[in-house]
Amino acid sequence: MNSEEEFYDAETGLESDDSCEVSFKDALVFDGKPGADGRAAQENGVWERRKTLPAEMISRNNFSVWNILKKCIGMELSKIAMPVVFNEPLSFLQRISEYMEHTHLIHRACSLSDSMERMQVVAAFAVSAVASQWERTGKPFNPLLGETYELTREEEGYRLISEQVSHHPPVSAFHAQSLKQEFEFHGSIYPKLKFWGKSVEAEPKGTMTLELLKHKEVYTWTNPLCCVHNIILGKLWIEQYGTVEILNHSTGEKCVLTFKPCGMFGKELHKVEGFIQDKSKKKRRVIYGKWTECMYSVEPKVYDAYKKSEKKSSGDPKKLRQEHSSDGEDADEMPEVQETVTVIPGSALLWRITPRPAHSAQMYNFTSFALTLNELEPGMERLLAPTDCRLRPDIRAMENGDIDSASTEKERLEEKQRAARRERSKDEEEWSTRWFQLGRNPHTGAEDWLYTGGYFDRKCSDCPNIY
Repeated sequence: MNSEEEFYDAETGLESDDSCEVSFKDALVFDGKPGADGRAAQENGVWERRKTLPAEMISRNNFSVWNILKKCIGMELSKIAMPVVFNEPLSFLQRISEYMEHTHLIHRACSLSDSMERMQVVAAFAVSAVASQWERTGKPFNPLLGETYELTREEEGYRLISEQVSHHPPVSAFHAQSLKQEFEFHGSIYPKLKFWGKSVEAEPKGTMTLELLKHKEVYTWTNPLCCVHNIILGKLWIEQYGTVEILNHSTGEKCVLTFKPCGMFGKELHKVEGFIQDKSKKKRRVIYGKWTECMYSVEPKVYDAYKKSEKKSSGDPKKLRQEHSSDGEDADEMPEVQETVTVIPGSALLWRITPRPAHSAQMYNFTSFALTLNELEPGMERLLAPTDCRLRPDIRAMENGDIDSASTEKERLEEKQRAARRERSKDEEEWSTRWFQLGRNPHTGAEDWLYTGGYFDRKCSDCPNIY
């Protein structure tokens, strides 16, 4: 099939913690008891969001991606048709909404009076926003042009709208706002991917903008790179790396975070380290932890003293290299994960990841939050915009475990989208976005897709039938 799909990759508080070690293995896991359709029962007339999917993850053991990707080494992965079995039953728009899983951090930042403390929590939020990618090796469905996704969480105090505003290049725009006018969080993402033989690297081009309205503060940053290893052979595993700079445009304070690459012996796997500096470039706090687990902050002098003592007690690095040296293997073996963060005495806990459900591995490694994103709650279908991705038949079929229907519907939707584009070309028409328009980010000056408003009032009654 001549597809034009892209292969996407695609708790808290400033509390002092003098303990020496925290283990993710000790965290409680959620073990819900859903009904047969994956939904939780109603209690006292109140609908509870589901705690599992209608069907378990489809096995990929009998499929090989090598025949598809072997001619694409070093290239951007555009116009590459991928079998639906390598997907997860979510649209990329829904994947973006997972940034909001730890919205309580934004509320926490809004409640703090000191800008340096706010920056620490915003930094934790920036890390938490990419934490759901841990072990998520399935690719989300490529959104169709004009596809939308809305998410309202009254208990968390926000609502979000996203739209696929461009198909080539693929650009997804989102805008989240507090129900009490406390904050706005928005951005547009162009996930640029490359295949490097044994891995796929995703660069989520685009700027995240967080506005704390009460404090009249604006923070911007870009997300780290994400790499999926062993696309061809071996067990799939994920790492994120690169430098993330969070700038407070109102105060001049900056947080520089380094998402560390795995390294030769895996000691740096999942680690994040950085610092916060004031407008005079003086370091005020050090931030450290793992994006898969938790983040802490500590005074720079305390951090430096700890690192100095740690260096003295460590072994000879040359001897260590000799003991761990080995010949190259066909697969990039994932290092043994040390699921602990050593906590420096006097540190403040900023964020700890929400434990995943006990059955997450059978559910595409979804978080409890992700499990609910494609759910159609009672009465929701008639209230949604017709372009909402909950209504996509291919994603719904895959969620229900029907891989054949999912593949058939995916091909039908792609052909329908191509036919619509041919019609626009013949009539010399340009696609018009509905909820976002291309402009300039007022804080960075960079090109950005900005929300024009009105979605929750109109819900796109005149939208085209894209499904």
